[in-house]
Amino acid sequence: MTNPTTPAPMHPLRRALTLWGTVIALLWLLLITDWILPAHLTAYGITPRNLEGLTGIATAPFLHANAAHLASNTVPLIVMGIIAALRDWRGMWTALAVSLLASGLGVWLFSPTYSVTVGASGVVFGLFGYLLARGVVMRRIGDLLIALVLVAVYGSMVWGIFPSQPQISWQAHLFGFLGGVAAAFMVRSAAKASTPA
Repeated sequence: MTNPTTPAPMHPLRRALTLWGTVIALLWLLLITDWILPAHLTAYGITPRNLEGLTGIATAPFLHANAAHLASNTVPLIVMGIIAALRDWRGMWTALAVSLLASGLGVWLFSPTYSVTVGASGVVFGLFGYLLARGVVMRRIGDLLIALVLVAVYGSMVWGIFPSQPQISWQAHLFGFLGGVAAAFMVRSAAKASTPA
């Protein structure tokens, strides 16, 4: 018998859309706020090999240099974020946490001195790496098909992990991608551990 006081669980698609819609709205709100004030929020990005710059690991993904910068991250963040959420809600959170940390530390350790890095592209590359690696390590046809579609649509992103333009942080891309791949292995290990023998 259903308890009338217990709210029905949110549909997975609605939950994913709510989460990523809120995240994207927050990113644009922060950028617009910075335009209006201006608050110079990009100063809170990652400053390499500076203890104060470590706080940027948590704040940098929410900050962007301009509208073009944020627009370039918006669509892949929504697409891959929603796919990851629908495939495995807990796995998505693992991928986000690991890729954010890996990307941030990679930037902090290896970016040029006195640079300040902002943007969600490390997380975008983390989700990309996570979903590609899931297609290999989970051994499920659904994950494999998703990986193949992402390679077809976003495969050119791979070039972003190599040094190209000085204003683009290949360090964030590379270490975010590696973090996402690592997260896929972590999720597989957790799934195996929870499966009865």
